[in-house]
Amino acid sequence: MTQEKLTAKLIALLRSVDTPTICNALEIIEGRRASDGFTRSPVVAAFPAIPPILGFARTATIRATTPSMLPSKVAKALRIAYYRQFEGNDGPTIAVLEDTDDKPGIGAFWGEVNSAIHKGLGAVGCLTNGSIRDLDMLAPGFQLLAGSLGPSHAHVHVTAINVPVSVLGMRVQPGDLIHADKHGAVIIPPGMARKLPAAIDVCNRQEAPILTAARAPGFSVDKLVAAWGEADDIH
Repeated sequence: MTQEKLTAKLIALLRSVDTPTICNALEIIEGRRASDGFTRSPVVAAFPAIPPILGFARTATIRATTPSMLPSKVAKALRIAYYRQFEGNDGPTIAVLEDTDDKPGIGAFWGEVNSAIHKGLGAVGCLTNGSIRDLDMLAPGFQLLAGSLGPSHAHVHVTAINVPVSVLGMRVQPGDLIHADKHGAVIIPPGMARKLPAAIDVCNRQEAPILTAARAPGFSVDKLVAAWGEADDIH
């Protein structure tokens, strides 16, 4: 699995801004607005107040409504192979799990135990359309972004690993670079990460005259139009 190398400085910079800012900056780079490449369903954030997470996707599919049909040794080997995806990586990783049950979230894969395991293996968080639980016992700082909350793990089990998945309206390939926070997640296409700092700077400078005008006494539509004109000249 090939992935671009990110410096610690770049990772820190990208984690210093929220996911909506990353979406805006990607639009600056690509010269257009987008309607895909990001989550399109609401997320439940286990830790809304912590900084955004950034990492390369390690993927799997899960089910929970019925027990695994695999022999126990095969099922265990698949689970171990799933965890091995997080060992020895050159860069941060995010677990991206698609719950393929007809009604996702019946059983939670994520809770106290799996958050501790994944954090111990170097992952920074997870993204799933399934459920999470054990909110008061999760590994500190390990972000979980999910489709719902639930009390039980039911029959949850891994059905496939290292496969394309669809989570909360976002298609994810193994190895995709993902930025995520309490708002949701967005994929940073290959080669875009290094271009983001400059694009983020443009976004901030374009917003500055509009926000300054809007927050000043005596704001009016005419002043808004003038601020828009000033913003349009910033590139």
